[in-house]
Amino acid sequence: MNPQTHPETNPATIDPLAEVVGLLQPAVRFTKIVGAAGRWGVRRPDTGQPSYCAVLAGQCRMTLQGEAPLLLQPGDFVLVPATREFSMASLETPGERDFATPPSFPRPGEARLGDHDAPVDVRFLIGHCVFDAPDAALLVSLLPRYVHVRGEARLATLVALLDDEARSDRPAREVVMARLLEVLLIEALRSNSETGASPGLVRGLLDARLAAALRRIHEAPARAWTVAELAQEAALSRSAFFERFARAVGVAPMEYLLAWRMALAKDLLRRGGCAIAQVAERVGYSSASTFSVAFARHIGVPPARYANATRAGAEPVAQAASA
Repeated sequence: MNPQTHPETNPATIDPLAEVVGLLQPAVRFTKIVGAAGRWGVRRPDTGQPSYCAVLAGQCRMTLQGEAPLLLQPGDFVLVPATREFSMASLETPGERDFATPPSFPRPGEARLGDHDAPVDVRFLIGHCVFDAPDAALLVSLLPRYVHVRGEARLATLVALLDDEARSDRPAREVVMARLLEVLLIEALRSNSETGASPGLVRGLLDARLAAALRRIHEAPARAWTVAELAQEAALSRSAFFERFARAVGVAPMEYLLAWRMALAKDLLRRGGCAIAQVAERVGYSSASTFSVAFARHIGVPPARYANATRAGAEPVAQAASA
């Protein structure tokens, strides 16, 4: 999805969630089927990378660092946009020896936990992916800490397709997997409508009034928005809008607008084809110099340096704050 300043049109046609996921550039790292029996447990370290789990049969328990344990049932799907330390375990509380027991690998792409000789009583698909966008941390900060979805047939279908493609050797395999994962991420995030969602874009979009303002920001990021104008779009008073937005999204309205403009600018600079002045105009700055100052303050390097480094395949190192 190519970011751009959108023409003035119906805000309902703009999908902020799809834009954020598109900019994240998700790619599959690996996926595998895990079967387990008896008492078992496995711990995984903090990677900061996105991961997901889909339960195919049986029940197990998943505990994310800082969160209450999740009881997972068949058909459940868990998405963690930035993985912290977590564990998965049998319902019967495992001991430290169970966590220390290594898995076996009966065939490529499959692992066994617990009693390797007993019939499997839980099966799940687990996968790790990467967000290739250099500003992934900024975009991930707009998403919930985790999403737990139950009973969504569409997700089950997407997971099955992703698993099948991961095991294949068909032409354009990586392209297909990236597209499937992009749809899977959007489907998981928008399915989180019950919401215990932590502050972020998803929670903001679940509030109809805030969603109207968020769509207007994404529809016309170059517009010189004020809090009062966005409050009017949300049909709220200025103070009520500001407080409601900050509570739901996790940042103030103008902070969100700035973060989105910078994400768009970074993408335009990476792709090339636009002079600095054109990028400045497309993300709402009156001049290249004003944009350059704002970009360097927010990103840590001037836009020209950022563009040259990313086109050369390197991530630019931030300068000192005086840059």
